Amino acid sequence: MDPTLIEIRDYNGEGYRPLIDYASWRVAIMRHCDSHLPEKIERVERHVETDEVFVLLAGRATLFVGDGDPGAQRLLPQVMEPLKLYNVKRSIWHTILFSRDASVLIVENRDTGSRNSQFAPLTPEQRDLILRSRL
Repeated sequence: MDPTLIEIRDYNGEGYRPLIDYASWRVAIMRHCDSHLPEKIERVERHVETDEVFVLLAGRATLFVGDGDPGAQRLLPQVMEPLKLYNVKRSIWHTILFSRDASVLIVENRDTGSRNSQFAPLTPEQRDLILRSRL
C-alpha cells in the first residue's frame, strides 16, 4: 500500500511502544513485560496535563486507579473487558497489570512523559492488592 495514503503499524514486542504520533496525540501499544509482573510493580503514575485512554485488545488486564495527594490514598482495581474504552482522567493515579498474552492500545497526548507526569510509591496494602490480583 502506498504510505502516502495509509500508514500501517503493528507491534509484537514487550512493553510500551508509540506507533503513531500526529499533531497533539499519540497511539501506542503496551504489552506484557517483566517490569509489569505483580511483584515488580512498586509505584503508580499520573499525568497532570492529560487524560489517557486504554483499550484491551487481547489477553487480560487489570487497571488500578486512585486519587489523593501526595500519592494514591486508595487504589481500586478495574478488570478490563476487551474493546471497551477506559479513560483515566487527568491527575488520577494508575498502573496496569497484564497477562502474558495481553495487548493494550493507549491513546494519549503526544508529549506525555516524565516532564508532565508524577510518580508515587505504593503502600504495603496497595502492593498486597496488586499481588492478590494476579492474572
